Amino acid sequence: PDPFVLTAMEPAALKIVGAIERDEIIAIFGDYDVDGATSAALLAGFLDKAGARRLIHIPDRLTEGYGPNVEAVATLVAAGAQLLVTVDCGTTGHEPILEAARLGVPTVVLDHHQAPEQLPEAYAIVNPNRLDDLSGLGHLCAAGVVFMTLVAVNRILRARGFWEKRGGEPDLMAMLDLVALGTVADVVPLVGLNRAFVRQGIAVM
Repeated sequence: PDPFVLTAMEPAALKIVGAIERDEIIAIFGDYDVDGATSAALLAGFLDKAGARRLIHIPDRLTEGYGPNVEAVATLVAAGAQLLVTVDCGTTGHEPILEAARLGVPTVVLDHHQAPEQLPEAYAIVNPNRLDDLSGLGHLCAAGVVFMTLVAVNRILRARGFWEKRGGEPDLMAMLDLVALGTVADVVPLVGLNRAFVRQGIAVM
């Protein structure tokens, strides 16, 4: 499906594209399970191919718990982060996202968890399970949401001629092994797009 059917996909993709074009440092805040790790790896791999500067933070399960936290956000900003992208988390991260904004860093959330009525004040929140999303893709895991976002980002970069200067664009289909791994490990329903991701991802493996 067209990635732009997901609510807030356009502002999220444009924000990531802008950060790549301006050579900003992009901080990826992941999660400690397989879906969170594959989501972080997908985004990092794409950014590497684009020649972008990036940081990754995977929170410690015991000392930090789930989702972004104020201390980690402050550490990433101190390390030079100019854009924060949370993957497999962030939909309920009100305080850390406010702290990032206070420090001058916007946040893009790429998540799939059930969303509350009141969302954090992030720059963009792409989550097929937010209450105002009508995409019908609520069965995706975070790796699937990140992959859809990379399709959107790649499409914009292609239209702007970005890859012509870099000797060609990345092969997104070759990244489906990670999407399949995250999908199966997160035990989401193997229906629709998920089934397609896993079938093709296994072929890539």
